[in-house]
This record gives sequence, C-alpha cells and structure tokens, in this order.
Amino acid sequence: MTAPLSISLHVNGERVDAQVLPRLNLADFLREQLKLTGTHVGCEHGVCGACTVRVNGEIVRSCLMLAAQTHGAAIETIEGLSDSGEIADLQAAFRDRNALQCGFCTPGMLIAAQDFLRQEVEPDRERIREHLSGNYCRCTGYQAIIDAVEITARARMERKP
Repeated sequence: MTAPLSISLHVNGERVDAQVLPRLNLADFLREQLKLTGTHVGCEHGVCGACTVRVNGEIVRSCLMLAAQTHGAAIETIEGLSDSGEIADLQAAFRDRNALQCGFCTPGMLIAAQDFLRQEVEPDRERIREHLSGNYCRCTGYQAIIDAVEITARARMERKP
C-alpha cells in the first residue's frame, strides 16, 4: 500500500490539513473525510455532474480529480456556496420552479448554473441548456431547471444599477 500524502488546502474558506492516499479522489475526500456530503457521487466517470465543485474558481468534476492534486488549492462546495448566500436567489428559484425533485443532481446543477450566471449577463434558454448539458437530471426533464436559471438571470439583471 502507498503511504499517505500530506495536503493543505482551503475548503469553503477554512484551512484544512489532511493525510490522503495518493489514489483518493476529491469527491470521496470531501464526503468521507470532511463530511461535506452535498458533493454527490453518481457515475464516477465525470459524466453526470453530481460531483461538481469549484477548484480555484473553476468548476471541476471532483470524481475525476485526486485529493492530492488540490494541495494549495481553494475548494468551494455546495455547502460553502449556500452558507455564503452566493446562490440564495438561485436556490429560491429552483424551489419556486420545482426544479429540485429528488435533489440528487441539485448541488452540481446549482454550482454549474452559478458558474454560468457569473459568465453570462443576459443568457437565453438555449445557452442555459447548453451550459447545463453536462449535468444529468433524471427527474425534472430540465425545463424547470432552465426556467429557474432564466428567472434568476433576469432578476439579477434588474437589480444591477
């Protein structure tokens, strides 16, 4: 067996020092060692998007990244984005539009949607659909999710001075 590696990183703004096995993926590290269970593991192939998190401001599939690769990085999970209030309006729109359903895809979908809304000021439905196409949802049929993102984008545009 390979010896554990020492890593130091920031997760949701807090410094974390840990020992990890070289083959441990980031999703399992977040869920098992840090108890941040909002990061879901679906396909374990980077296809479904349920494990989406931010690493140094960029969204990544945490099932495809090794925990050891995050040494020195800043990680943001759904818990951090939710606790900070950054996605409060987006979460409310998901709730109001019934875009939550079973909830399995929701954390990854919210992170991907927030990433998109940070890049696009006036997105249309096709651009929203395209950006979220890397996240699978088996319950909603996507329409409610696209509605929620579109409503949030419009509301944010109206609030801008």
